[in-house]
Amino acid sequence: MKIYLLALGCKLNQSEIDALARRFLAAGHEIVLDAEEAEVCILNTCTVTHIASRKSRQALRRLRRANRSAFLVATGCYAEISPQEIKALGGVDMIAGNDDKERIPALLASRIPHLASAAPMGPANSAQKAGPLSSATPRTRAFVKIQDGCDNACTYCIVAKARGAAVSRPYPEVLGEIRERLSEGYKEVVLTGVHIGAYGRERGESLAGLVQKILAETAVPRLRLSSIEPWDFSHDLLAFWRDSRLCRHLHLPLQSGCDATLQRMGRRYTAQQYAEIVRQARAIVADIAITTDVIVGFPGESEGEFAASLEFVKQQGFARLHVFPYSLRQGTPAAMMPHQMRPEEKEARSKIMQQAGREGTRRSQEQYLGRIFAVLWENQVEAQGPSGLPVWRGLTDNYIPVFVESSRILANVIAPARLVALRPAGVWAEVQEAASFAADGQIMVYYQAMVHCEGERDHHSEQEEM
Repeated sequence: MKIYLLALGCKLNQSEIDALARRFLAAGHEIVLDAEEAEVCILNTCTVTHIASRKSRQALRRLRRANRSAFLVATGCYAEISPQEIKALGGVDMIAGNDDKERIPALLASRIPHLASAAPMGPANSAQKAGPLSSATPRTRAFVKIQDGCDNACTYCIVAKARGAAVSRPYPEVLGEIRERLSEGYKEVVLTGVHIGAYGRERGESLAGLVQKILAETAVPRLRLSSIEPWDFSHDLLAFWRDSRLCRHLHLPLQSGCDATLQRMGRRYTAQQYAEIVRQARAIVADIAITTDVIVGFPGESEGEFAASLEFVKQQGFARLHVFPYSLRQGTPAAMMPHQMRPEEKEARSKIMQQAGREGTRRSQEQYLGRIFAVLWENQVEAQGPSGLPVWRGLTDNYIPVFVESSRILANVIAPARLVALRPAGVWAEVQEAASFAADGQIMVYYQAMVHCEGERDHHSEQEEM
């Protein structure tokens, strides 16, 4: 059967939809990129904010309009929290909460008998496979889910209710999936989850221990960590940035730069403690990018509290800032707090904070102009640039979006590039020859690690290729 898959929201949602794609492919089904062609459409929904819930409803309506005959499935966090709202939409054939997400193929087979009749396809006769830039997962970075659920008690957050208690995948299972993604050709692996800093605690393990095993036991060219809560950050992790394969990027959610607001949010740190983590990371890891999330308009946030948060954000100089107006989520403690802010006030504060974020990003990127970085080139984004050549987009390991004009096909290639000028969505660059890495000692080490990984993959007869 032809199956269309779509994920909204976080990288975890995308990793789960990728896993479903691989399971359907292994069973002999076809993944299509156009909902109109599909016999089954599956949406992995999000409900982290009321806007995310609205986008989930809109996406379900669009899918139904695009294909009146397809079997439509809603899964994910919005399906878990608000199944009655989805039922009220009409046109959704099956609702599967997060606990049932992995059972979707079996649930579908029970509802659509001929879904289970496809012949499994092995590597030799499969016309479609999952991998970088394939029709199933057309990306150069593999999102690998290492844990699910959250035991935190942030007063604004609905995710813990939607995802349940924290649970981690065992080391061998994670390592096995990473090796599979590398064999498919991925150059970067991103470790994802709801609360990855809590990885392995139920078994006496740790995120640091997992990172150590991945770097020691796989040939991963680039390994990136997703969001880590400040209270989970440790010096053990900082030590692993000696390995240039670990991307110099730390997403450390702030939420507010004001202690009074942080306390009402249920966040377990002060602004000063957060600043000290940032200082230590920058002192130990050269050129590390610190990115973050900030909520504005939290219940009771006075003008003074907002001003303190804004000033703190400006002082930290984040490489990227994601700004969220506070979203009231029923069933959370914050929804019952007094002094809820009017939408127009939250929107005004969002714009001010977003501008501070843009200025911080510009300053962060300016400091690297003239430098050479290894870039994982992802995809062509424009048919013609200023010189008439195709424009390609990629990412440095420290999370700078880079653009280059090139007649070469750069997709899924790690190549050095000199950053030359700012552009609205990132930095213009010039692709360099590998020898240019010698201009920067850190990058030369990085390049040598890439060569080592390529040789090791050859040695493993393509078994060790995100």
